[in-house]
Amino acid sequence: MSSVTLKPGKEKRVYTRHPWVFRSDIDSADAAVSPGDVVDIRSSKGKFLAKAFYNPASQIALRILTYREEPVNRDFIFRRVREAVEYRRTFADLKSCRLIFAESDRLPALIVDAFGDVLVLQCLSLGMERFKQDVVDALVQEVSPRGIWERNDVPVRRLEGLEMTTGLLWGEVPDLVEIQENGVRFYVDVKEGQKTGFFLDQKENRAAIAPFVKNKRVLDCFTHTGSFALHAGHYGAKEVTGVDISGFACEFAEKNAKLNGLEDRVHFVEANAFDLLAEKSRSGDQYDVIILDPPAFTKSKSTLENAMRGYKEINLRAMKMIVPGGYLITCSCSQHVLPDMFRRMVQDAASDARVLLRQVEFRTQGKDHPILPQSPETEYLKCGIYQVFPV
Repeated sequence: MSSVTLKPGKEKRVYTRHPWVFRSDIDSADAAVSPGDVVDIRSSKGKFLAKAFYNPASQIALRILTYREEPVNRDFIFRRVREAVEYRRTFADLKSCRLIFAESDRLPALIVDAFGDVLVLQCLSLGMERFKQDVVDALVQEVSPRGIWERNDVPVRRLEGLEMTTGLLWGEVPDLVEIQENGVRFYVDVKEGQKTGFFLDQKENRAAIAPFVKNKRVLDCFTHTGSFALHAGHYGAKEVTGVDISGFACEFAEKNAKLNGLEDRVHFVEANAFDLLAEKSRSGDQYDVIILDPPAFTKSKSTLENAMRGYKEINLRAMKMIVPGGYLITCSCSQHVLPDMFRRMVQDAASDARVLLRQVEFRTQGKDHPILPQSPETEYLKCGIYQVFPV
């Protein structure tokens, strides 16, 4: 087995069980090593530390697979896929969940989402790409899907020296798949939809809104294909408005509303949520519940300051529009916005809006997106539920 040797003192990251080693921490690599190979990671004194995928073209040059001296082969992949699926069998609906969550399932850079009897796969590293067929075979053995679709149209693949591609990997895949989440039905466009077609990470958070929306007037900003809005309708909201800048998303959300027989109470508006919040705030429009679930405002630390201003703006405007004793459900999926940072932003917005917040819950992603405590990057989703009172 070829080896990569770390610089003196850089072993600490491996000892703390963080799954990544950066290119700047590497001292040398054996001459025979090729990008995408599985390599031994060794300390500066030659001690074995772990096995990892190696790609010197990426800033994350080493993605750790195991801390044991064991072969990484087809059997290894089958075992890890089986373990990931078995974990979810203990609590999840395997027809609507994330089956594999990359490093959190010790299958770095691999994402697999289940929508009905269809699986959607993303492979985001050169090393894992080499095992893609083994992953497909293991998934077929474990869950017997109707089909597996590849959504490797992700720009991060270019950083690994990979092409962006989509297509059929196994079986057959229809253009639209129907799933059920918390009793709500959704169409999922696995071939053309955003990312893998539907955001499964909010599933448990969407269920958590049930006590707060019954008989209420609800505004759902950044609704995408209507997931929070339709949950609100399902849980008895008297009127729901979903807002998204994408006309395609709004049309898709309307299809989902009809699928659930909610088109009389749940409506969708194509608009920029920032502009709509500003307009409604100026006009004095008020809601019992406002939901903010925007896309990531930043994908790097360099734009974090601007992102935090954006988050504060939408939260401040929303707080001013909530009736006394109403609820704000506010989210961020930006990995670089840490939970404490998000809480501080919410409190700063409350101070400027001159309201008092009472935290009901502070939540994260669902259990099918497990978190590694040693890897803060795996805890990316924040979802705060707050009651709002005037000061």
